[in-house]
Amino acid sequence: MKINIKDINLKLSLSDKDYVEQKIGSLEKFIQDIRVKPLDIWVEIRRTTSHHRKGDIFKVEAQFRFPKKTARAESTRHDLRLAVDEVKDELQRKFKQYTRKREAKYKRGARAIKKIFNLSYYSRFFRKGRIRDEGN
Repeated sequence: MKINIKDINLKLSLSDKDYVEQKIGSLEKFIQDIRVKPLDIWVEIRRTTSHHRKGDIFKVEAQFRFPKKTARAESTRHDLRLAVDEVKDELQRKFKQYTRKREAKYKRGARAIKKIFNLSYYSRFFRKGRIRDEGN
């Protein structure tokens, strides 16, 4: 998985870049079921304005492209690390939602096939050449 970090209106330190890569990189375990390689995540970090009286306000946006779908998350906070954590949590939720939807579609198709062939829940499939005893 490749993480592209873009900073606007500020200069990120190495520790901040490492923190972003560590947090966003932890999402890799959720996207192992998606069979598209290589995976890219775009993260954009910006300071919204420079005229606030006290402190900075950071906006973090992240975008990821699934097959046939795009996931996007954003957060605005006074602390950069809190904003990154929120974005990571939201992306994690969207990854799980995507995989659950794929699993549900698969199960729905299996149910439809079962209904077409009028298979009961207790029906069993036997391999070719296997002798089954129908008398007992």
